[in-house]
Amino acid sequence: MDRTLRAHRSLSSPQRQALKEALFNVGLWRRRLAFLLDQPDAPPPLLLFAFLHGLAHIPAPEAAALAGVEADPLPSLTPTPPPSLALRYSLPDWLADHLSRELGPEADPFCAHLNVPGPITLRANPLRISRDALASRLLSEGVSTRPGSWSPLALHIEGSRPNLYALPSLQEGLFEVQDEGSQLLGLLLDAQPGETVLDLCAGAGGKTLLLGALMRNSGRLLAHDPNPERLDRLLQRSSRAGLTRLQLLRTPPSPGLDADRVLVDAPCSELGPLRRGPDLRFHSSPDALSHLPPIQRAILQRAGDLVRPGGRLVYATCTVNHAENQDVVADFLASRPDYRLIRPGSGWLHDSCLQGDFLFVTPHRHGTDAFFAAVLERSAG
Repeated sequence: MDRTLRAHRSLSSPQRQALKEALFNVGLWRRRLAFLLDQPDAPPPLLLFAFLHGLAHIPAPEAAALAGVEADPLPSLTPTPPPSLALRYSLPDWLADHLSRELGPEADPFCAHLNVPGPITLRANPLRISRDALASRLLSEGVSTRPGSWSPLALHIEGSRPNLYALPSLQEGLFEVQDEGSQLLGLLLDAQPGETVLDLCAGAGGKTLLLGALMRNSGRLLAHDPNPERLDRLLQRSSRAGLTRLQLLRTPPSPGLDADRVLVDAPCSELGPLRRGPDLRFHSSPDALSHLPPIQRAILQRAGDLVRPGGRLVYATCTVNHAENQDVVADFLASRPDYRLIRPGSGWLHDSCLQGDFLFVTPHRHGTDAFFAAVLERSAG
């Protein structure tokens, strides 16, 4: 996309936006478009025609001209409704079948929301500014926002997407871009000033930065990730956010760390953020549903040895798969009688964000990416 836009600098802003929309939607809807054409291997111009005419309802001659398709004869589209969840929402068959098993009657609305781009959500950095003050500051920079529904730090951008990286407020570390569901995972740990807190699978570090802000830049904030480049980027982001006490762990921490709190945002099949890209669903693999749980169980077991008696452990994923979520937690609890489940977000998290004893938020119910989390407490004795 970037190369194409650079090679065609004469395109106007509306033309550039139209190009982006066309590529995004053809990529996203490719299975349903091929069904409309009754051509499983339809070439891109025909897919674009099918999108413009069949889904965007542009008259056939105009759609054909825009797509560069021969107008004589015009391609015909099947009037038959898509007969399956996979074809209706343009999903691989294995993924549609899996979501049907996991979500039952809610699979249809869940999948519908995977085809709607998620909101751009910001997280106020409480070390530097309150959410209300951030909203006022952003408004002065020409960005309109509204408060999130679940996280007390979340703001959703309204209107067209701004160039966030050009905003002085971002350069000053007043906010980070972070899905509201992702914010909840960090908040569930309930990190306190002066404590020893570990983010064991830090990744890009968004939740690490949140933990440091909640700790008021005091105590010991530790972050580990097997990817050294991610840790390097996290160090740069932490400086901007005003965190000076972050310690990067280049090797896994050893048992006996006696951390007050440990967050395990485990590597997973990542079915929760599929709405964030038009091709993510087509690059996902059913193999992840079965080969990741042993890895997750091993990580959670290691994490259990890092928490002090009376401390807290949060296990989280961004996927919709019992085998990676509830089953991993059940196996852990069966092998660790010194741990128990506690209610996530007691006193502040709305009951609608819970599924039994777990956090479970989804695009169709909460407007977030899909996330799962269990809050575990180690016995003091």
